[in-house]
Amino acid sequence: MNATLRAIGTFLAGALLTACVARDGAAPAHASAAMRPVIVQGAMDVEIRRLAGALDHAEEQTVRGWTFWRGTVDGHPVVISKTLKGTSNAAAATALAAERYEPIAIINQGTAGGHEPDLHVFDIVLGDDAVNLGSFKTGYRARGSGSHLEEWTPLDLMRSEGSAGNDPNARVMRRFHADEGLLAAARSVRDRYSKGRVVDGVIGTSEIWNSEIDRIQQLHDRFGTTAEEMETASAAQIAGLFGIPFLGIRVVSNNITNGGTYDATTGAACQDYVLDVVKAYVRRRN
Repeated sequence: MNATLRAIGTFLAGALLTACVARDGAAPAHASAAMRPVIVQGAMDVEIRRLAGALDHAEEQTVRGWTFWRGTVDGHPVVISKTLKGTSNAAAATALAAERYEPIAIINQGTAGGHEPDLHVFDIVLGDDAVNLGSFKTGYRARGSGSHLEEWTPLDLMRSEGSAGNDPNARVMRRFHADEGLLAAARSVRDRYSKGRVVDGVIGTSEIWNSEIDRIQQLHDRFGTTAEEMETASAAQIAGLFGIPFLGIRVVSNNITNGGTYDATTGAACQDYVLDVVKAYVRRRN
């Protein structure tokens, strides 16, 4: 009798595990490249809903606080990921997507603030590099001496096993380089975008909303930043650890350096362009 109960229990446990895997909809281990999706990320509804609506046979999947839409574009699997705002959310969403879907590529896209006066609202920046603008060591200054950004030293937290602040090897700005194949696909369709220019540049990421013109200028002068937002470098770092090709694409939604006021419709314009990029990338791989 006990052996019979154990057999029934084993069967039920296996059935439950199978049901959970089917319900989660995670990609099978070692899926072929033809079945592995492109992941397209955006932090907010205004940055992903248009893309999610463009999927064929879309299925919404929720993992704790993160939402994914799984479907196809031109017959190829694509997953739209709502990362939520900020570096921690973007990193977690990227790790989840990497583990569950085994993507062939990740594109992080959405809105950003401009760092250059000749960059206008609706212009799009292809991030040939992304940098973390939230990791610095300040120089010592006594009470009442103020704060001076030009004295801050960047910290590469991936370069040192010990105290990054005390390791001279860590005092550099890590640059997360875009995948050349994704960049080539994005450049190949830039002429299709009619609402502004599409330029190569450096996307700066931090959880600081900079509105000080002098600070923005210093960041631009020291690190070459073209635009700033809150997710790209974080997602790029995690994608790099997984060995997944990555590209950041950001539309300028506002630019305090030239008085360009915020326009919420820039998010939809960026998504339309990114959809062309995905199609071009898939065609190039086939």
